[in-house]
Amino acid sequence: MSTDISCKIYRNGLPEDARKIRDTVFKKEQGFQNEFDDTDEIAAHIVLYGKAGTPIAVCRVFPSENPETYIIGRLAVKKEYRGQHIGSAVLGAAEQYIKEQHGKKAALHAQCQAGAFYRSLGYQEYGEIQDDEGCPHIWMKKLL
Repeated sequence: MSTDISCKIYRNGLPEDARKIRDTVFKKEQGFQNEFDDTDEIAAHIVLYGKAGTPIAVCRVFPSENPETYIIGRLAVKKEYRGQHIGSAVLGAAEQYIKEQHGKKAALHAQCQAGAFYRSLGYQEYGEIQDDEGCPHIWMKKLL
């Protein structure tokens, strides 16, 4: 991770910095309506900060029904920071968090248009393509 980027993990509910990024990326840019849910209260939220403490990316992580597998979700990078490997950095921070929790696998429900990004980082598709508010998604997993 660049020395200009710092990472903070929030374990007690959805932090305002994460809410703002997700609201901008998922609701305003992509048109999702059902962005916030009860999982936000139990998930760990990983927020990356750029220069001067500006929040630039987020994802959430929570245990699945299988204690060895954690779900990574709601990964978002602010538009002006895309193309700078910030998505890879926040995903790497999530994977490190999962390992620290003694997790062995990561799974995520990716927008199909982002599949190549996740494949480039070692994730593999499984299951059928599903619709989420008009956007095709596919489950992907990675052994950590």
